[in-house]
Amino acid sequence: MPGTGAAALLVPAVLGWALLVWSLPPTLPQPLSQPRESRHMVETEALFDISYTDWVNASLLHIYAFNHSVRRSSTEGVRVSVNVLSERKDLPVLFVVRQKEAVVSFQVPLILRGLYQRKYTYREVSRTLCQPQTKAEVETQNFYVDVSTLSLNASYQLRVTHVENFVLRTNEKFSFNATAAQPQYFKYEFPTGVDSVIVKVTSAMAFPCSVISIQDILCPVYDLDNNVAFIGMYQTMTKKAAITVQKKDFPSNSFYVVVVVKTEDEACGGALPYYPLSKGASPDEPVDQHNRQKLLEVMVSPAITSEAYVSSVLFCLGIFLSFYVLTLLIACWESCRQQKRKGLLAAMDSPSLDTASLLGHSRSIPDSFLGHSPYDSYGYGSFGNGSSSSTEGVTDSMGSVEVTYSYMGERSLENVAGRQRLDSLSSVEEDDYDTLADIDYDKNVIRTKQYLCVADLARKDKRVLRKKYQIYFWNIATIAVFYALPVIQLVITYQTVVNVTGNQDICYYNFLCAHPLGNLSAFNNILSNLGYVLLGLLFLLIILQREINYNRALLRNDAHALECGIPKHFGLFYAMGTALMMEGLLSACYHVCPNYTNFQFDTSFMYMIAGLCMLKLYQKRHPDINASAYSAYACLAVVIFFSVVGVVFGKGNTAFWIIFSIIHIVATLLLSTQLYYMGRWKLDSGILRRILHVLYTDCVRQCSGPMYVDRMVLLVMGNIINWSLAAYGLIVRPNDFASYLLAIGICNLLLYFAFYIIMKLRSGERIKLIPLLCIISTSVVWGFALFFFFQGLSTWQKTPAESREHNRDCILLDFFDDHDIWHFLSSIAMFGSFLVLLTLDDDLDCVQRDKIYVF
Repeated sequence: MPGTGAAALLVPAVLGWALLVWSLPPTLPQPLSQPRESRHMVETEALFDISYTDWVNASLLHIYAFNHSVRRSSTEGVRVSVNVLSERKDLPVLFVVRQKEAVVSFQVPLILRGLYQRKYTYREVSRTLCQPQTKAEVETQNFYVDVSTLSLNASYQLRVTHVENFVLRTNEKFSFNATAAQPQYFKYEFPTGVDSVIVKVTSAMAFPCSVISIQDILCPVYDLDNNVAFIGMYQTMTKKAAITVQKKDFPSNSFYVVVVVKTEDEACGGALPYYPLSKGASPDEPVDQHNRQKLLEVMVSPAITSEAYVSSVLFCLGIFLSFYVLTLLIACWESCRQQKRKGLLAAMDSPSLDTASLLGHSRSIPDSFLGHSPYDSYGYGSFGNGSSSSTEGVTDSMGSVEVTYSYMGERSLENVAGRQRLDSLSSVEEDDYDTLADIDYDKNVIRTKQYLCVADLARKDKRVLRKKYQIYFWNIATIAVFYALPVIQLVITYQTVVNVTGNQDICYYNFLCAHPLGNLSAFNNILSNLGYVLLGLLFLLIILQREINYNRALLRNDAHALECGIPKHFGLFYAMGTALMMEGLLSACYHVCPNYTNFQFDTSFMYMIAGLCMLKLYQKRHPDINASAYSAYACLAVVIFFSVVGVVFGKGNTAFWIIFSIIHIVATLLLSTQLYYMGRWKLDSGILRRILHVLYTDCVRQCSGPMYVDRMVLLVMGNIINWSLAAYGLIVRPNDFASYLLAIGICNLLLYFAFYIIMKLRSGERIKLIPLLCIISTSVVWGFALFFFFQGLSTWQKTPAESREHNRDCILLDFFDDHDIWHFLSSIAMFGSFLVLLTLDDDLDCVQRDKIYVF
């Protein structure tokens, strides 16, 4: 049948298709495709200075096309301002500005993050467009603003305008407003012949906190709080900001001045707002800051020229090298007076006794004139028993050769204010002792006498004491090397970080008077420290010349050098000169990048100078019992340790101030006891018993006055001042702990110096012309120096922005500020103070040591 044949043919075909399907890999079921919603695009030819109010949704894209003419000779800024009118915050509107060489995109509401990831939202956003360069004289450039969103319906307002005064003019002020979402930036072009300018931005209101940035002419411009620190130089600002810009850093000879208002004020020292601000608000919900804006004023003015750098360096060198010339003239004048006096004072073979040589020319008296044989050794002591009238013939040549020294012969009871005249006890040498107990007993006898003379405390061998005091110099030289090397390395790193990152909040300069040179940001603050180094070196040369003259006198067996005057020890003077030089070096290092972490560089050697001056003043009348170099530097190290701890942990820390005040008072009492008893006391388990015994015998059994009245007066005054300073610190808790600690040292030094001068005059001694002039001139210079010091041009105790509120313009040669003048004057004042200590007792150079009283 015909049907049967067709069926027979169909079966093999079906089986073939089945085998073919079975051999194919299995396929996954495909989902049904959703119908894609069509998206409409609306393009509008837009114009400047017209507000466009429209709406957009997920299926609508608005494109606004703008065009404007760009001239090569002038630059006009273009600003896009947007305001979203809908209330939906979770579905923002995206704005994309497409330009020839840049694309800028931002969403509205704009969300910016603050500290601890806080979110702040802004509904009104304005951005200035980056202006691409053109080579043609006139070129028409197009740009487009695309508006899109995923919201169902969002209304907005768009306006594009030209920016007035987009290019800043030299020495012309320009005022403007800025917010966190509406930053501003302007262009500045270097005029011909101007190599550097200073950009000054000011505001009458401290907050909101803002950021000033200097950026190269590149697109895009980083003008938001979360990216302004990416490139260029920047600093935070409250009321003042200033950045010095050099032409060599910008190849296009122009730059942008960018001003951004921060979302929070914490970086400028302001309070951090509570977050969230409303009850029940989610921590992730953005906070609307509403109208957080700031009115600012910017002005760009030329900085100083290279000629000003040269003249300022020459001025600085001229001031301090003039001291070298003056010292040389005084030395020549002294030498001439020596030659003229040789005829009148041939018997003495010495220069005038009126003018104490600044360089220490010695005086020699023949041994036959003194009535005894020359000395074989250089040990200290008197001329011997009964030698009280051996120098009565020595005359003063100040006015006449016939004027005699009233204090060099017999001292009457009236001349020493009731003191009994002492015979020399220095004839007893250490060879006369058999045991150490005898030596210790003799020390107790001598040092506990009611009235002491220098001969009593100048009994040790000169060579031993010379080595002891030379250790002061070698120790401070070693300290200086190990201290200075890491300091220099650290400040170079700081300066490098500032130059690379552009973060000018790292260093606390006076930005209104910070003149860069090379990689240094404030060369003027470094240059002004040159005086410390040069005058410290000059002081070392003066001491060296004095020591040479003194050693020559010893080789001649000069009686004055051997037996008269205050014992000459130069080790502490060398240490003082070295400390002054190191103060200059470390102060310069500190001012490379002054900040919170390196403040101790500027103060460490100030503490050392104050301590060394007190030690030198004490050594003059107590050469045998002065502190060793090791104990002195150990005490100074403790002071520096407390300085660092106080700055780091002392601010508002009650526990620290209580501990420090207790240590201060206890240290004052221990030092007072050491000075009162001349070291002849022991701090052991029986100290309380001995204190009670003294109180009982002197205050209960009989009311007797102190045995050493002068010392007691000094120590009582010292304790009153130190206890008052301790109470002041505990109550007020000053923020600048380093200056507070330095004030303690200076107050004690001034107190001891005033006591020394009063006792010197009370003992019948006098102050010669050169030290008197040094005292007067140094006091005047110190007064002016302190005036400039307290001007306070910056402070690292506040935020960098708050510190800049204290910045001021230069006041000397348009190069140096108030703090530089402090450096000038304080270096001169310290040098003068050292000269006072050096020449203060030159009137005693011809007085036997058993006629010089200890106080």
